[in-house]
This record gives sequence, structure tokens and C-alpha cells, in this order.
Amino acid sequence: MEDISLTIFYDGRCPLCSAEMKELRRYDSLGKLGLEDINEPSFGQRFPQIDPIEADRKLHGLLANGTLIYGLDVTHQAWALVGRHKWLRFLRLPLVRWVADLGYLFFARYRSQISCLLTGNSHCDAEVCFKIPSRAPNERRQSKRSN
Repeated sequence: MEDISLTIFYDGRCPLCSAEMKELRRYDSLGKLGLEDINEPSFGQRFPQIDPIEADRKLHGLLANGTLIYGLDVTHQAWALVGRHKWLRFLRLPLVRWVADLGYLFFARYRSQISCLLTGNSHCDAEVCFKIPSRAPNERRQSKRSN
């Protein structure tokens, strides 16, 4: 039985996006997150309800109850589930949310260029980025027992 609370559909070719997913995986000791690269060949078959073109434009997340969330709502929910970056809730306050969401949309649109400025790489390839390993169901159970 899986206890995934949020499945995140991310761009695995984006160095900054991949780095954030790696950090989330590191802190996800309870196995609450599912991380799915929208560029994987089997993505469309496994998640037909998610349009990979739209998910490339704006981060998508699927809650356990079937609700889709987007952008900074995904980021906030993911970090809340792993108990980190509590300051992100500030970005969801009504007066701040609008500006933060505009900033996120700017980042999402220009993430390749921003990644290049910050990391020297605009896209991941075999030598630059890494695959986020999927967590096997038995690994989730072991993580829960050890906490």
C-alpha cells in the first residue's frame, strides 16, 4: 500500500527543477511524495490525465484525493509534507500570493535561461543531471519504521 500524498510532475531536463526534486526526495523520509519526470517515455501512458505540455509550462501536482494543484501551490504543499521551508506559506497569503504567482510564472517560462545563469547548464543531460530514483514501496515502509 502506498501512502503518497502528492505526486509532482516535474521537468527532469531542468537543472534547477531536478535539484529541487533531489532535495525533496532527501527529506521525504515518510514517502509522502511521488516524483514523476514529464519527459519519461512512458509518462503519457502512466498519467493520461496530465498534459505534459501544460505540465512543462507550469508545475503540476496531484493530491491523494485526485485534486490537481499547480505552481507554487505544489511547491508549498511538497515542502510542507517533508516539514521544511515553512516560510513558503508566506507566499500563499492572499496579498502576497498574486505577486508570488507572477514571479513563479516568470521563473517557469525562463527556467532554462535562469538555470544556465545559476548552474552553467540550461538543460540536463547524462553528464549534467541525475535521475531521481523512484522510491520502492518496501523502502517507504522501512523509512516509516526507522522514524
